[in-house]
This record gives sequence, structure tokens and C-alpha cells, in this order.
Amino acid sequence: MRSLRLHDNMNGMTKRLSTALATRGHTEALKDGSVKPRTFDFAFEEVPVIIKAFRRMVRSQDFDICELAMTTYRCSRAYGKPFTAVPVFPMRAFHHGAIVYNTKSGIRSPKDLEGRRVGVNRGYTVTTGVWARSILQHEHGVDLGTVTWVLWGDEHVAEYQPPSNVVPIEPGATIEQLLMSGELAAAIGVQVESPDVKPLIPNAKDAGFDALRQRGHYPINHTVVVRNDVLDANPELAADLFAAFADAKRRYIDKLTSGRIDAPDPVHVRVMEIAGDPLPYGIEPNRKMLDSIVRYAVEQGILPRPFAVEELFAPSTHALRA
Repeated sequence: MRSLRLHDNMNGMTKRLSTALATRGHTEALKDGSVKPRTFDFAFEEVPVIIKAFRRMVRSQDFDICELAMTTYRCSRAYGKPFTAVPVFPMRAFHHGAIVYNTKSGIRSPKDLEGRRVGVNRGYTVTTGVWARSILQHEHGVDLGTVTWVLWGDEHVAEYQPPSNVVPIEPGATIEQLLMSGELAAAIGVQVESPDVKPLIPNAKDAGFDALRQRGHYPINHTVVVRNDVLDANPELAADLFAAFADAKRRYIDKLTSGRIDAPDPVHVRVMEIAGDPLPYGIEPNRKMLDSIVRYAVEQGILPRPFAVEELFAPSTHALRA
């Protein structure tokens, strides 16, 4: 069921827009109300597992504003879903460690995955999977089309049909079970406690930071989208939303740099040492990664055609950066 929204009334009531957003250091000021947008108020619905909000947004547009996985968003746009992003990116991660393998399966290097079955947790369009497969292809020369990708789960975008080498898992089985038994040589996006299951790429954390240092590789996982009818009714909303996220981020960075966070995100700390801003917002500071994930999605059979980056974001935000 679509969330209830309170619109302006004759007495000038502030618009309250239903919003699903995970609480993180750089969004905390939005969630606790210490940063408020100028033209509306957030009406947050707490969704403890934010991934569950993705499906609700894609399939029934339950929220006015919603955090959404990047590839889910791109796939949604390809199928005409009625929402548009602003270029803020509340989650980023390195994915070299997302690929694990069974050490008894005869795999010695990523190229050995060719011709084998590899599990993928949840859908083929999951953003972690896209980035992980791009690492296999572009850093290790794996021909992704020779791999059979075995899915445990389905896609947020129900209309999407994956390539022919993507198959559902056998009924009653799990990725973890098949990986431990050796029926799957490797898997993406699972955690298995077993001495026989190890990361495929050695020193994965260092590999991610090396990729950042050498070529600016800093993957984007999530963005924030707004229903098109809400944008149409509120022309200033997209830029206002961007400004609120930027203000909340600045407060977080100030605390981070001044040592006022008891348990700082170690990825943010390391990225600051290497590249400066651990949470760049805006199209231009992120163009390389935005172009890359579109290209990878086309290569992997997720998008039918490339999108220009500007097509994906509200026009009023194209020149903004923070």
C-alpha cells in the first residue's frame, strides 16, 4: 500500500514526504531532525533492512523518497518506473572481497571460473554482483558469458529477464549449501563459516584501496530517488533534497576529521587518506563511477542500452556538487 502523504493545506501546512533511508553517520542529522530541508519535512518510515524498501519502491512506489540500489534504479528506469534520482550516494563499498570460492573445487585463479557455476545471492541485478563481476572481467580477464550464474532470490524489477546463462537455484537449496558441497565453485555476496571457503581475490581490502589509489575506483552502491509526481508538484524539491544531504554529510565529515566519532567507519577513514572526500555528491565528482556502472550493466545484460549520466538525475541537480 502506498504511504500516506500530507500535502500543503490552506493554512500552509508543510509537506511531509514519506521517506525510507538507512541511518548512517552521514544521514543521522537528517534522521534526528537537526538538518531539515527548506521546502518539506521528512516523514521517515524505519525499514530495518533497507533492501526491503527497494522492492516496495520499485513495485508499488510506496515512498515519496527512497534510498535505492544503483543498478536497481538503472534497471527500473529501463522499464519506465516513475521515479528519478538525485546525485547523492549514501552507500559505497569495495567489492573485491565479495567473491568467495570453495578451495576444493579446483579453482586457482579467477580465470578458472570460466565454464563453472557461480552463485549470486539475491538477484542478478544486485549492485554488489555487478561490481564484483566487473572486477572479474576487467581486472582478471574472466569471460563472464562462459560462467553459469546461479541465483538465490529474484529481481526487484519483476519485468527484467536475465541472460540465458543466469539460472535459478534448485528448489530447496541455498547458495551456502551448494558452495560448501562444491556444486558451486564460487559465490558472490554470501558469508560462509568454513575452512574450505575463502576470498577468491587475496588481500581483498588492499586490492580495493589499491584500485582507488591507482585509477579512482570507488564503487557507488546506493542513490536516492523521488517519485516523479512529487517532483512535478514540487519544482524546488530535488535541489532542496540534495542540499539537505550535503549539509548532513558536512556535519559528519567535520566530526570525522576532528575525531569526535567513537567508532569511525574504517573505509571512510582510509578513503580520506587516499582521495579526500569519502562521500562525494554530485554528477561531476562521480562521473567516472557512474559511467562505469552503466557500461558494466550493459556488458552484463542488465541494461538494453547505455544511459547518459544526465538522463538518470533530476535536471535541477545536474550542476550541484558537495
